Amino acid sequence: MQNTFSTPKFAKNLNVEFNKALNERVSAYFSQRNISKHANFNMVFKTIFMLLSYFVPFILSFFTESIILTLVLWFISGLGMAGIGLSVMHDANHGAYSSNQKVNNFVGAVLNLLGGNPTNWKIQHNVLHHTFTNVEGFDEDIDAPIKLLRFSPHTEWRPVHKYQYLYAWFLYSFMTIMWFMTKDYKQARRYSKMGLVKSQGRSLVSHWISIIVGKMIFATIFLVLPLFFAPVFWPYVLLGFVIMQFVSGTILALVFQPAHVIPDTTFENPGASGDIEADVKVHQLLTTANYGVRSKWFTWLVGGLNFQVEHHLFPTICHVHYRGISEIVRKTAMEYNIPYHSNRTFFSALKAHGKMLKILGRKDCPEFVHV
Repeated sequence: MQNTFSTPKFAKNLNVEFNKALNERVSAYFSQRNISKHANFNMVFKTIFMLLSYFVPFILSFFTESIILTLVLWFISGLGMAGIGLSVMHDANHGAYSSNQKVNNFVGAVLNLLGGNPTNWKIQHNVLHHTFTNVEGFDEDIDAPIKLLRFSPHTEWRPVHKYQYLYAWFLYSFMTIMWFMTKDYKQARRYSKMGLVKSQGRSLVSHWISIIVGKMIFATIFLVLPLFFAPVFWPYVLLGFVIMQFVSGTILALVFQPAHVIPDTTFENPGASGDIEADVKVHQLLTTANYGVRSKWFTWLVGGLNFQVEHHLFPTICHVHYRGISEIVRKTAMEYNIPYHSNRTFFSALKAHGKMLKILGRKDCPEFVHV
């Protein structure tokens, strides 16, 4: 990742009619129904459900001496942790939960209780990933933190990548525990050099304080208190904590990866010119894919992020509305001959992601290089 932030340039004056039609039709969807694009009762209910799924099992672990039950409770907390990440803090930190930014900030701050940091998350996800999706050197979601993984054909190939389609699934489980242990500190240094911390209205000092205080609160609640007061022997507390992290990390990775790292999507490398041959909205359609959109229960569980196309086009709309606007997006894209990627099921999307991992394990994969 670069130390100076010189952004690639998207094409202008392309697909003007498509962009205008899409924005007007989606706006009409809400105005004609007289509904807000933000959270509704179902979203509030989901918020409460996910928070309870995270904290109640954790609290109950203080009242059992059963090792098996303790580990099961930590496992359930891991499910709740992923649920909050997918369904609650994600919308809030996009500004999609409420029209009141103070509410968004309050709800989004729950990320501190997952071991992450809201400011870093907004920079990585909102600024970098959502703007420069699948763009080499800018989208950190395809810039693997360890060299064992290769998520873009433009990333330097290493011989070990030949086997990433086998071991990547295990490494995904470390996602949230890396948030807690190292990732936020490294990002704070990097984003400061890039000038992105100030762009979020934070000074470097206040940003570091928020990270350190957040980590201390999380560690106190989920490590110190259980180690001292849970009735089971302390190694089982540590095991439970790791289980919670691995469950949440795996779920989060498996939800996000099949939306972008598959053979259907494009991977940009701006090169020396710094240009991207698509406008902002069409770029999102080229680099993003849906999956499993027919299943209402699955959509509910993953926070509507199986409608990843709609999310990338309209990130400030709450995910509970994605199903409603998806047909508008699909038909408009077809009308203007613009790709609209979608896998029928979650499992077919996972299969496509596995195929892409194997393709990227080859030293040369020119058929998937889009420049």
